[in-house]
Amino acid sequence: MIRRLGVAALLLVATAVHAADAPKRIASLNLCTDQLLLAVADPEQIIGLSPYARDSGMSWAAAEAARHPALSGGAEDVMMLRPDLVVAGRFERRATRELLARRGLAVADFDIARSIDEAKAQLARMGALVGHPERASAHIAAIDAALLRARNAGSRSGLRVLAVSRRGWVPGIDSLMSALLAAAGLSNAAGELGIATGGFASLEAIVAARPDLVLVASAAESAEDQGQAFLLHPALTRLYPPQRRIVIPEALTICGGPMVAAALDRLAAALEGIGP
Repeated sequence: MIRRLGVAALLLVATAVHAADAPKRIASLNLCTDQLLLAVADPEQIIGLSPYARDSGMSWAAAEAARHPALSGGAEDVMMLRPDLVVAGRFERRATRELLARRGLAVADFDIARSIDEAKAQLARMGALVGHPERASAHIAAIDAALLRARNAGSRSGLRVLAVSRRGWVPGIDSLMSALLAAAGLSNAAGELGIATGGFASLEAIVAARPDLVLVASAAESAEDQGQAFLLHPALTRLYPPQRRIVIPEALTICGGPMVAAALDRLAAALEGIGP
């Protein structure tokens, strides 16, 4: 798979838009395309980002995104800006994307990255689209280096890990989170709960599954709302004290992109700190 990705990336670079001919005005309608765009485009190429780009809880590049206009996500906003290119997620805002295409705007759709290879391929594609394949290549190299570090840190290989977020949401076995765990030699316990791409797990189901570790987005010891309170239920805190919790901020795992390297490094560091 990695070899195929290498060939695909080379083809993208070979057909990449020359920087001088690259789109000058690019708008993004999706949190993940926001971050891909911010990673490889010139700041002056970006004329607008999705409403979530500035949310530091979700966006790895929130600080940088704050320098760019925030769009409502509606077609009217985008059409007024007259972009050369619109980048968006394939599974949201379908009506908006179709309207923009009917109006003659170039729209590039991106799928959800469910593996590290897919995340790297999306970086290569965005780099080619905006005329900066060399920037994408640098990010891909950083991810590959982090992959090696994660594999070397996998001394706890085979441990069953369940990633749990607000209200018991669990990313399934066909997800980027599952790929991150596998890279470090860990097993995603979501498969034991029958969760394929993602779904909610009850407190009872999690306790019954008894994963070796849980992965959460925050080490906070108090909850601001009911969604967070789920993670601090006495049954979970008793079974999974801090030393049995891996903490990786959600902004590093929601999307595929440069943040994958940081997520892998956080995972490797957490494994180094886990006792026998």
